[in-house]
Amino acid sequence: MKKNKSSILIIYTGGTIGMKEDPADNTLKPFDFSQILKEVPELSKFACRIDSYSFSPVIDSSDIEPSMWVKLVEIIREKYCFYDGFVILHGTDTMSYSASAISFMIDNLTKPVVFTGSQLPIGVPRTDGKENLISAVEIASAKDDSGRAMVPEVCVYFDCLLMRANRTSKMSSDNFNAFGSPNFPPLAEAGITIRYNTSLIRRPADPDAGPVFKTALDTRVSILKIHPGITPEVVGDILCGPGTRAVIIETYGSGNAPSAKWFLDMVIRAHSMGKVLLNVTQCPSGTVNMNIYATGKSLQKAGVVNGCDSTTESALAKLFVLLGEYSSGTEEDRSCIERELSIDLKGEITC
Repeated sequence: MKKNKSSILIIYTGGTIGMKEDPADNTLKPFDFSQILKEVPELSKFACRIDSYSFSPVIDSSDIEPSMWVKLVEIIREKYCFYDGFVILHGTDTMSYSASAISFMIDNLTKPVVFTGSQLPIGVPRTDGKENLISAVEIASAKDDSGRAMVPEVCVYFDCLLMRANRTSKMSSDNFNAFGSPNFPPLAEAGITIRYNTSLIRRPADPDAGPVFKTALDTRVSILKIHPGITPEVVGDILCGPGTRAVIIETYGSGNAPSAKWFLDMVIRAHSMGKVLLNVTQCPSGTVNMNIYATGKSLQKAGVVNGCDSTTESALAKLFVLLGEYSSGTEEDRSCIERELSIDLKGEITC
């Protein structure tokens, strides 16, 4: 029996990868993605159907808003039955935020959603965009011996590495290896062949059940980055401001913060106001352990949740989704949010 060939939908949101020099004025402009096979003829060699969808207007990654994440999820939901995988082309500056968000907005995912982009436009001679796009399409279309997707996760592919989306951060503004996943190994590595680290890949609990899409987001989250010389006024505005339901506290090292009484008093006050407080480390790699030092223990006692080895991007996305799910603002809702922050929901933390 002849197997049906895979079908992939490329979704172009914006970003460097989709730019091409206009010969009339030498400026970079988005090219027509309906002509993707003309721009990247290598894609025609894959035994799969490739369609494209382009945002109009395209969005610079620095202008990304959560409403765009909702739009992406709605596109995937609408097209889910018609494609075997999705490749999302996105600007690099906020790619980790977007990819992390999509990972939390789709439960029981059975198909690959691969984010990629480039540091150089696809229309210039030394572009990294072609390799990134070609490999992302190959990964999105790959199936195992049982005919199921090799990587049914939301991922970021960049410079030969396939990484779990909610483990990534942008590490460089000018190198081709722009993204890293310091706290979790790559799901696949592309060389002469693509080598899949199958033991690391998450799979749906019920591969025959349909996905569940979540589009209710609550973005009332602030980030407090601890630094020497931080003032009570700044801390108070962020921790206790009326416009937030949750605050991510970016602490030193393994979860440490100032030991000054005024600081701890503000943390306690914020928690008493019903706010969710999450501790993540400023370090690119490593984890929060609030049981090592006295300051960490004090934060834990004050109601701050241990963010383990979460990235800030992932923590923000996770909170947006959880706050949207538990939207009443009651103490019971906060307890549910705090409990789920401590649970590895989508491979985002190592508990």
